[in-house]
Formats: sequence, C-alpha cells, structure tokens
Amino acid sequence: MQLVYSKKMYFFAKIFQLHKFKMFKNINPIVYNMVMKKLSIFIIFTLANLICYSQLNQRLSLKNAVSIGLKNNYQIQISESDIEISNNNNTWGKAGGLPTLSVGVNQANRFDNSESQITDGRDDIYSNSISPYANLQMVIFNGFAITINKQNLEKLQELSKGYMQLTIENTISEIKNSYYSVLLENEKLKVVRELMLLSKDRYDYMLIKQELGTAVTYDVLQIKNSFLTDSSNYLLQKIVYDNSMRQLGKVLGNNIFIRYELTGDLSFEDKDYILGDLITQLTDRNSTLQNLNISQEMLKNNIELAKSSLYPSLVLNAGADYSKQRRKYNDLESQSSYSYDMYANLSLSYTIFNGGNRNRNIANAKIEADKGLLQIKDLELTLKNTLFSLYEMYEVRRQLLRVASENLEAAKLNLEISKDKFNSGAINSFNYRDVQIIYLNTAFSELQAKYNLISTHIDLMKITGNTVQ
Repeated sequence: MQLVYSKKMYFFAKIFQLHKFKMFKNINPIVYNMVMKKLSIFIIFTLANLICYSQLNQRLSLKNAVSIGLKNNYQIQISESDIEISNNNNTWGKAGGLPTLSVGVNQANRFDNSESQITDGRDDIYSNSISPYANLQMVIFNGFAITINKQNLEKLQELSKGYMQLTIENTISEIKNSYYSVLLENEKLKVVRELMLLSKDRYDYMLIKQELGTAVTYDVLQIKNSFLTDSSNYLLQKIVYDNSMRQLGKVLGNNIFIRYELTGDLSFEDKDYILGDLITQLTDRNSTLQNLNISQEMLKNNIELAKSSLYPSLVLNAGADYSKQRRKYNDLESQSSYSYDMYANLSLSYTIFNGGNRNRNIANAKIEADKGLLQIKDLELTLKNTLFSLYEMYEVRRQLLRVASENLEAAKLNLEISKDKFNSGAINSFNYRDVQIIYLNTAFSELQAKYNLISTHIDLMKITGNTVQ
C-alpha cells in the first residue's frame, strides 16, 4: 500500500509541474485556471478514495461473516453450556436408577461416674468406640418413575439442542440482514457520489462559461446550490453507511470497529416457491414449533410420572457395620471388644391416602398437557399466517423489483439525454435538476426493492427452518 501511495503522489507531482511546459503557456489563462482547478479537485477525490481504501483492511464474504458471527455470539456460547449441562444430566444416576453407596465412621468417647455395684464408693468408667460402616440403598421399583425421569432427561437434552438451533438461525438471519444492509447503504452512497460528481462537472462547466461571458451569475448560483446539496447528501449518506458498518461489527461480536470490504453484492436470484411445500417445511422444520413439540412430550411423560405415585415402592437397603469398643473401670486394666454385622433388607411401602394430592397431581398434569396442545395449535396458526404474509410479500416484492429495475433504466436514459440537452441549451438548470432528483429517487427505490426482496427471502427461509441449509 505504501508503494502504491508513493507512485500515486509522484504521478500527481509530475502533473502539477506540467504548467512549466511551453504547451501550457499558450492556453487561455481563464481556461488554464479552470483546468488546474478541476485537476486539483480530481486529485483530492482520488486521494480521499485511496485513504478510504487503505482503511478497508479486511475483506469479508457473507460466508465468512456468518462463520465469524456464529463463533463470537454470546447467546450461542450460552446455549453450548446448556447443552453440556443437559448431556451431563442425562444419566440413569440422575434419574434415580442407580444405587447410592455411602461409607463413614462413627467415633465416640464417654466418661461416666456412677455408684459402684461392688463397694460403697463410686466408679469411674472410661469408654471409647469406633464404628466404620458401609451402606447401599437402591430403589428397585417406584411405579416406573425412574424410566419416566430418564425419558424426560433425554427430552431436555434434545430441547437444549433445539434452543441452540433456534439461536443459530436467529443469529444467521441477523448477520445476513446486517450484511445486506451495509451493501444497500454502500450502493446508495455510490449513487449519491455519482450525482455529486455530475453536479460538480456541471458547476465547473458553468464557471468556464461564466468566465467566457456566456453564462449569467444566476444560473451559476443555482447549479452551485445543487452541487452543495449533493455534497451534503453524500456526507449524510456516508454517516448512514458507517452506522450500518458498525451495526454489522456488533452483530459479528467485534470489540473494535473494523471497516470491512464486503465481497458480496446486492443481487438476488429470485426463486419460484410453492406455498404447499413451504407449509410442509414449516411443520417439519420450524425450530420453535419443534421445541414446543418436545416440551409437549415431556408434559405427557409428567402425567405418567404423577401416576407412578399410585404404585407401591420397593427399596433395598444393604450394608455392613464394624464396631470396636474399649472400657476401663477405675484403676483396673482396660477391656476391649469388637463386633461386626452385615445386612440386606427390603422395604415395601404404599401410600393409602395423602389428602387427595396424588389424584390432584394427576389431574393437574393432564391439564398442563392439554394446555400444551392448545399452545402448539396457536403457534401453528400464528406461524402459518405469518408464512402466508411472507409468501405474498415475497411475490409482490419480486414484481416491485422488476418494475423498479425498468424504471431505473428509463431514469438513467433520461438523465443521459437531459445531460446532452442541458449542455446544448435545450433545457435549463431547473429541468436538469428535476431529472437528477428523479434519477436519485428511482435508484434508491430500486436498491431498496432489492434489499426488501432479500430480507423477505431471509425471513421466509427462517420460518420454514431452511436458514442453516
């Protein structure tokens, strides 16, 4: 880049030295001054473009933007943590299907002073004991609650992945919209810049005519006003473009501002979609709907889980104990003893009545399941209505883009013809300015029509679950 700068600056320096050549000395001073003024403006614009180009320090395609955004997105990282937790929880131990084994030790020290059974005095008794143990407990049967808990843990794991999928789809859609928004504002900036340069050429042309005495000050001021207006529009559009670039950086998770050079373009090959196929894809692939269906399966399992309380419970309790004791009476020698035992016990229990809580829990679980079905139907209705609206909007915006493209071609041709007419004096500056404004509005409308169609297509792919594909 530094080498390019050096060559460019050397080239411009040589141009400025051309006025020393004899061929320039014979040119009319008025024309000479105008030429040098235009050349200066050209150099300024060129240098400005070089400076802007030097700031474009990173090329970015849509695919790379999606990759960067998915890597840096905090919500996706949170979802990954949730998936890891659900994976850790999806075990038979968490469901209560594995035994619990515990070991421990009890240690006791005791001093007693009591009336002696042999003499008339009192006896001092010292006792110490240590009792290690091992205990195993296992639920053999509790009304299939263990199996149902394991199924719910699997559904929670699946649901975590579903939320992850939904987060990814939302992130990709947001990245695409931001990416194309930058392209849109950049294309608008090019159009405004084109008009600004066109106004500048026209203004310079009128200054030459004024110097030659063939143009009045009034016409020059009108054209100068148009040039200044276009320059202001260019600066304002530059701000909008920079803001859209910053928004893209935010979506990509950048902590610093990076001025990307987007390698994509604001073009879209529209496709013919069949509404019936889109409805089928919505039913089968929509992430929000799929997550709600998984939640509904868990609600069904909760009914069976509540019914498990109607069954008896059988628990195995097994273990081993060891105990060693030491006792000392007054000044006599201490005595030691030990004992150990092993056991395996079964405990069968059944709740006959608990205030109607079991039946109440079963009834509430059924109500929750029915409510879940209503939520699914409501979501399906909402999604289908949204799909119908997006499909109709997509078809309308396809037609609007065709009309806008044809309108732009006509406006561009009209601008070229009007430019020739203005230079020949067939139309005045007001008429030419009206044509410029029409071209600007038409170009903006065509660019906005492209963006609107792309945005609708992104929403259409998102609602049908095709964003990742």
